[in-house]
Order: sequence, then C-alpha cells, then structure tokens
Amino acid sequence: MTDVLRRGRASLAFGFCAQGVAFALLVTRIPAVQDRYGVSDALLPAFLAAVPVLAGIGSVTTERLIRRIPPSRVLRWSQPVVLLSLLGVGAGRGMVELAAALAVFGLAVGALDASMNMLGVSLQRSYGRSIMLGFHAAYSLGGIVGASLAWAGAHWHLALFVSYLPVVVLLLPAALVGSRWYVDGDAGVPGTVPDVAGTTSDGDRVEDGGLVFRALLPLCLVMTFAYIGDSTVSNWSAKYLQDVLGSSEQLATLPYNVYMVTTLLGRAVGDLGVRRFGAVAVVRVGALVAAAGFAVVAGAPGAWVGMLGFTLLGLGLCVVVPQTFAAAGRRFPGASDAAVARLNVFNYVGFLVGSPLVGALGDAWSYRGAMLVPMALVLVTLAYARSFAAQPDRYGGGHERRRTADVGRGSDGL
Repeated sequence: MTDVLRRGRASLAFGFCAQGVAFALLVTRIPAVQDRYGVSDALLPAFLAAVPVLAGIGSVTTERLIRRIPPSRVLRWSQPVVLLSLLGVGAGRGMVELAAALAVFGLAVGALDASMNMLGVSLQRSYGRSIMLGFHAAYSLGGIVGASLAWAGAHWHLALFVSYLPVVVLLLPAALVGSRWYVDGDAGVPGTVPDVAGTTSDGDRVEDGGLVFRALLPLCLVMTFAYIGDSTVSNWSAKYLQDVLGSSEQLATLPYNVYMVTTLLGRAVGDLGVRRFGAVAVVRVGALVAAAGFAVVAGAPGAWVGMLGFTLLGLGLCVVVPQTFAAAGRRFPGASDAAVARLNVFNYVGFLVGSPLVGALGDAWSYRGAMLVPMALVLVTLAYARSFAAQPDRYGGGHERRRTADVGRGSDGL
C-alpha cells in the first residue's frame, strides 16, 4: 500500500473525528443555545429541523459540485466552515445571528458528510478491503470527545463561545493541514484503471435518474430506518429510562453515553468482521442485534435491563450506516460519488422522521409500544441484505478481495 493512501486514510480519519466533535458540541448543548438566545419551546423544533433540511440541500449541492471539482476540495473547505459556524452559534447575540449560523452549519455539514463519505468509499476501493467502518469509528470517537467537552462546559457554566473557541482553535488548523493529504478516487494506486463511468455494477447505464433511484432505493430505505433508530436513542433514551422505567435523573443520562461507546467499539472491530464474513452477514447480524435491543427496551422491567437494550442497539446499528455507503459504491462503481451524495440525504430524512414519530406514537399509544416501530423498521433491512453483496465475479466467494492492483476495474466502490 502506497504512502499516499496511508496518509490519505489517516487524514480522512481525522476529518471524521473532527466532524464528530463539532456535531456533538452543537447537539449536546442545545439547552444552552436555547437559553442564550431566548428560543421558546415552540420555536425550538423549527430551528432543530432546519439544520438537517439544509444539510440535505448541502448534500444535493455537493453532488453537482463534484462534476466540476474533486470531493477532496469540497471537504477541504466545508470542514473549516462547519467549525467557524459552530463558533458563530456561540458568538451571536440575537435570533437572526443564530439562524444565520445554524443555516451555514447545516449547509456545510451536508457538504462535509457527503464529501468525506465519498473519499471513504473511494479509499476503500483503492485498498481493496473494508476500511469504511474505521472512519465511522473515528466519528464516534469524536462524538464521545465532543459530548465530554460539552459536559465539562455545562458543568463549569462556561459560555458557549468560551466552550467552543479552544476546540475550533485546535481543530481548524489541524483540519487544513491534514486536508493536504486527502486522496480522490484511485490516486496513488499504481496500475489501477478507472471504473466505467455511468454504469451500475450490473452494467446498466445510469444517465436516467429514474433508473438510478430505483437501484438506490433499497439502500435509501435502509439508511432512513437506521437513522430513525439512531434518533430514537439520542432523543428518547433519557426520557424513556426516567419516565417509563423509573430511573433516577442521573442514571437517565447514561444510555446515550453507553450507546456511543458501544457504537465506537462495534465500528472499531467491524471491518474485521466484513473481511472475514462479508458485508451481507455483518449487516444481517447488526439488524438482528439492533432489533433485539429495541425488543429488550420495550419489555424492560427496570432501568438496568433498559440499559442492556440500549447497549445492544449501539452494537447493532453501528455497522449499518457505514456499510450502506459502502454498498452504494459497489452498486454504482462508475458513479459512486453521486450515489453517496444522494444516499446521504436519507441520513437526514431518518433523523427528521425518527424523533417526531416515536413522540407521536408514545403520546397516542405508549412509549413501550413506540419502541416496537423502529424495531420493525430495522428488521426491514433483512429484506434488502442482498443489496450489500459484493459482486462475485470481482471478489470471489462474496468476501473482500485481497489485492489492490485490480481495484480500478474491481467495481467495489469502496
């Protein structure tokens, strides 16, 4: 493996980690943002919904941008914008400034998420083996660091700007320096041949947008359902443990932390599982473990059993999203960047749908019953598991190929 690829992999992993830090610093300090700007409870959902909506627009815009400039350049400049807009959230004084900062943050996050997953997919293709889960493990690690920093800021009653400034000062120059080693496509891999642009892995042309969407639809649904499950944990785990399972307020803060830690652990070893057993088996097991987690949460007699359920959720859901991006690259070997950008939009669709869905079902029915709905949606992944399969004529035996020299024509997409 060339030094170009090794440096590209390390710099991209840092980019994922930095994004995890920035996003966690924003979402875990929403109450402080609300207090600083005097955002009412009625208006807060509109502000929160605007971020993923604008992120979806940013992802779609990135699909158009990469027709003219490489994804590495989009990532190189979107990451500093995300960090500076985070600082803007902490520095503003009025509602208009908050809205502007969040709007810029949302658009930049969409471009950032899309471009960094594009680079991850192309790097995996160049490596010829699964490394995508490792990038998302770096994101999970960043999320844990960001959430810990947010806790420290809240514990010491630091102003948002004071809490955000040291992080931006450290991450911004590091991200700019690291961006020098981003790798586009199969750069740095001797002997590779570019994929045939405009075809799916089955040889179908992809100029027709309807054909692309039909081929990508199963993965779009899987992405949506995975993020419905993820947003259920992030938005409802504390309330569920305290109001339904009768835990203390202090204990109710633990499920999301446990979920993040198990997500990190699962992703850290997930690539080994993909290389050994194949993506289809890993995704199936992940979906079953996640569904079991929701079932345990729904039927838990007490808080500690509920904690076990959220632990299972982290171990199960953590593999689904990275492998969905990976599968998009495999299905569209000559147009993987566009496929990743479109698929990334459904990340935000799931985030938007999940929390209101569980809340509405909990109020109208019961929160225990509401947990069964994301469980059922996650199980739908089993019906689409074959969409994650490697092409047998390119991999052999359904597992990862072992050599890099053939990856240009290998149509792995990852």
